[in-house]
Amino acid sequence: MGERPCEYLFLPLEVQGFSLYMTRNKSAQQQQMTTPVLASQLYFCRTPEMRCLAWCTRTTSPSSPCLLAGGSSPGASPWTLAEILSVRSAELLLFPFDTAGVSPKPAASAPRQQSSMAVQVTVLPSPRCLFDDPVQICVTGLLPQQEVTLRACLVDEGGELFQAHARYRAGSSGELDLTRSPALGGSYSGVEPMGLLWSLRSKTPYKRLAKRNVLTPFCVDLEVYEGHGDMSRLLGKCTHERSFLAEGVKRIPVREGRLKATLFLPPGPGPFPGLIDLYGSGGGLVEYRASLLASRGFVTLALAYMAFEDLPAMPEILELNYFEEAVHFLQKQKQVKDTGIGVLGLSKGADLALSMATFLPGIKAAVSISGSGFNSFIPLRGDGFTIPPHPYDLGRMKTSKESDLVDFSEILDDHRDPATWHCRIPMERSLAKFLFLSGLDDTNWKSDLYCQDAVQRLRHCGRKVEFCSYSGAGHLLEPPYLPLCQASIHKVLGLFVQWGGQWKEHAKAQEDAWHRIQAFFWQHLMDSDTPKSNL
Repeated sequence: MGERPCEYLFLPLEVQGFSLYMTRNKSAQQQQMTTPVLASQLYFCRTPEMRCLAWCTRTTSPSSPCLLAGGSSPGASPWTLAEILSVRSAELLLFPFDTAGVSPKPAASAPRQQSSMAVQVTVLPSPRCLFDDPVQICVTGLLPQQEVTLRACLVDEGGELFQAHARYRAGSSGELDLTRSPALGGSYSGVEPMGLLWSLRSKTPYKRLAKRNVLTPFCVDLEVYEGHGDMSRLLGKCTHERSFLAEGVKRIPVREGRLKATLFLPPGPGPFPGLIDLYGSGGGLVEYRASLLASRGFVTLALAYMAFEDLPAMPEILELNYFEEAVHFLQKQKQVKDTGIGVLGLSKGADLALSMATFLPGIKAAVSISGSGFNSFIPLRGDGFTIPPHPYDLGRMKTSKESDLVDFSEILDDHRDPATWHCRIPMERSLAKFLFLSGLDDTNWKSDLYCQDAVQRLRHCGRKVEFCSYSGAGHLLEPPYLPLCQASIHKVLGLFVQWGGQWKEHAKAQEDAWHRIQAFFWQHLMDSDTPKSNL
């Protein structure tokens, strides 16, 4: 270590703070002291035997210069001088210098190695954000061109673990920026800033990541591991919180009349555009899309219509006046702008949204996601009329022998057959604006063909209609960065059903669709002309 007497200041790296110790190499006895320190010339080194980290730097104190060294051990206890000196193969960068402040000169054989304590994972602009917010994930403190693996871990409210990983190579400055750095493989490849989120998947087959309690965030652990191998050595990590409710948004359960719903109010007096949000035939009261829309400035009512509380799992008939109650409830809210209500729905909820826009006064704009232009599966009864469900035959249902997944894509009769047209929703009579969204890889049913048919009918009547069909997207077009679910259990049917979709293409479709939905409603719900039904 050197011929002249010298002093070393050992600093154990502890999570909750630092403890300073002065050790003289002559006696190797420790005594605690407090010394103001100014650091410069930082070196890092890893100790293979102890799998610990050590570092040292030249410092100055009021009395004399010394060497500041630090280490962490599995027990987080301070290192003694004897422990430091015993780790010879690590070639620690501990160099003596006298009281005159001679600069340390490292031995030629001492390699510079990076410390895991120096690797930092950051999420910008903040480690906390809304779930539909894009973020910038960065890693600093790596060695130039170092190969690492990044992993994301999320445990849902049911205790199911979802994970994703990708392999990267650091740049010349030892940094990674996922908005610019390409993934070399893993759960995805290429430059994908949000890939660690949208590629999350469970090892348990057919699990869908969805939020039950919107009052709590999803917490995502972002980890960096050395190399492209077995992810055995953790270099750094951080926890990223993704919320479904912006600060100030109110969540109000609604049990008024027959309504089973939840109202979300943006902060402030408004007025805000009002929306009704409907999910599909899986039933229940699904809130996470409504809470995110409220966080973006829409008063949103998440409405249950089957398989929730006393609502039957498979109703014999749906009453249009139930949905009319929801419209009236929303119109009575002081924060809701009085220029018309919007409605959006997914799957079965999509054709209900079209029916509401057709038959109920005050609905000004409707969004159909993976839906159809006909009434599906359950009769809809209005004032003096009933629309029967489109004919279907469960005998055409196919079940895979390998996976037990059910394929429903062929059970419906041909929608082009005039014998089925009495099941169509007469959208042509409505003055509302329409937006249709569908995925070309929807394996649940032929939503793209059904949407095309509805769009053609409207355009044939001279109506301007927005329609976007996404290559590689499946049935479940959700808010962005929720991962693709290619198959899961249908809660009402109790069967595992296919939804379809390709990972990267579906993720891009969800981002685009989310922006389109919001822009569509802002455009059509913020002027003064409210359409009236022609029926």
